[in-house]
Amino acid sequence: MKWPNLKHLFYLVTLHQELHFNRAAQRCHVSQSTLSTAIQNLEEQFGTQLLERDHKTFVFTPFGLELVERSRQLLNDANELIDFAQTAGNWQAGKLKLGVIPTIAPFLFEGLISRVQSNLPDISLQLQEDTTENLLAQLNEGVLDVLILALPMETPGCKQLVVGHDPFHLIAHSDMVDMLPQPMDVSALPKHSVFLLQREHCLTGHAVSACGLQHQEQVNSLAASSLYTLVQLANSKLGFTFMPELAIQNHILSSSPLVSMPAEDKAYREIGLVWRNGTTRVRLFRYLAELIAPLMPVPVLDK
Repeated sequence: MKWPNLKHLFYLVTLHQELHFNRAAQRCHVSQSTLSTAIQNLEEQFGTQLLERDHKTFVFTPFGLELVERSRQLLNDANELIDFAQTAGNWQAGKLKLGVIPTIAPFLFEGLISRVQSNLPDISLQLQEDTTENLLAQLNEGVLDVLILALPMETPGCKQLVVGHDPFHLIAHSDMVDMLPQPMDVSALPKHSVFLLQREHCLTGHAVSACGLQHQEQVNSLAASSLYTLVQLANSKLGFTFMPELAIQNHILSSSPLVSMPAEDKAYREIGLVWRNGTTRVRLFRYLAELIAPLMPVPVLDK
């Protein structure tokens, strides 16, 4: 059998991402007819239907879905091969597309950029900030090379490397500290008095799990979109919140009357790197982990 055209496989993967011929064609910078012909060529080459078509709608066949997954891996490998060739095999050179979640990015970017520029001067660092779900999708699609995420987190098909622990702190206005139970007991906090981030931010799940927030009546229905919003809510004496030490170390509470207290049982989240299994850039990612670990509140570098 003649080898499939990589460009046609790219069109197929893009169509699966967009689920719309016109949008997929625009992303591929080709006409809709060109993309449609490429899909038909793949079907003829493999002798199997990839799409079930019904007038203007379509769905992928089971074989089509399997081919998409295999094509995605093949395209990722091809991109890494190109990067390898362009850098003459130098693992310390080339583009590095790094994704970071919003509860880490603002407090890490400055130190990270400085350390990469000093220690990896031939690396072109491209940063992306987004939610865990979106970043993992982009990693699996080959859009990003490596992620910095809060763990634990299920990342199928990927390797995790923990670089540090980030302890949680209970945040309260100085005027409300006397209202807190002594000794500290999270379950004794007033109803609806704890503000957390929206559910798409994994920090909320980690805080609920690590800090013993099992009583949902304590959590206020108002969910914030950022840590900075949580600071404003606590500053307004509306209640309490939990904040990672990484943000506190980077002065998120500066010039405010807010007080931070360690969470019960020294609760923390892990911070680590995540990359695809089978990548050829593991040496670079492990070196990057060594650069990031000293920036963590509690450096913990797995071997």
